[in-house]
Amino acid sequence: MVYEFEGKNEKDAIEKATIELGLESDQFDVEIIETQKKTLFKNGYVKIRVHTDDEVSGVKYDEETPSKRVIANPVPQDEFEKKLIEFVSSMIEKMGYKADVEISFREERKIGLKLSSESSSILIGRKGKNLDAMQLLANVYAGHLGHEEVRVILDTENYRVRREESLVHLAYNTADKVRTNRTSILLEPMNPFERRLIHTTLNDFSDIETKSEGEGLYKQVRVIYKGNY
Repeated sequence: MVYEFEGKNEKDAIEKATIELGLESDQFDVEIIETQKKTLFKNGYVKIRVHTDDEVSGVKYDEETPSKRVIANPVPQDEFEKKLIEFVSSMIEKMGYKADVEISFREERKIGLKLSSESSSILIGRKGKNLDAMQLLANVYAGHLGHEEVRVILDTENYRVRREESLVHLAYNTADKVRTNRTSILLEPMNPFERRLIHTTLNDFSDIETKSEGEGLYKQVRVIYKGNY
């Protein structure tokens, strides 16, 4: 389903979407379709288009930069954390690898697990797809334990932070290319959080437009030169 919302800024528009749709902000894809900067005579606003997809419900992505978090006590504090760690460890072992799993952070309705392994590159997979798949299973298991409200974030070798930095650089470099060539570029398939990062990074470029294309979880972002306005 597709919905449109308007707010004084992107955050305000997304908050309105979460309230009206009854979803967490990481359960839908956001496309910025119009931006009006504040002037002396007009208030600024941002209009977004929200895409919801039944196929991606239950997939949970972190919305914050992990590096900003305070390191938590790595020892499980209750039965839920203990079972969650055991599940992730067992899952990795059944894949044929070994990893030490510990708590990296705790927040309200969110918990992070750090995977330490000699096979980290394999656990991450191409563009993080293996890590995302394991994270999805961990969230499903958390739901089976009666903690549907908790988002489980898996990370190893600080991949999530490095991936964010890489995507920001990609967004800027792509914007320069489409501006130089007066064209558009279709980026690689990305999960909802990664696509939103591209949209947000280029939101303030008046001559650049971004939109998501494709179906399913891993859609692509097209970066478009639209000229100066």
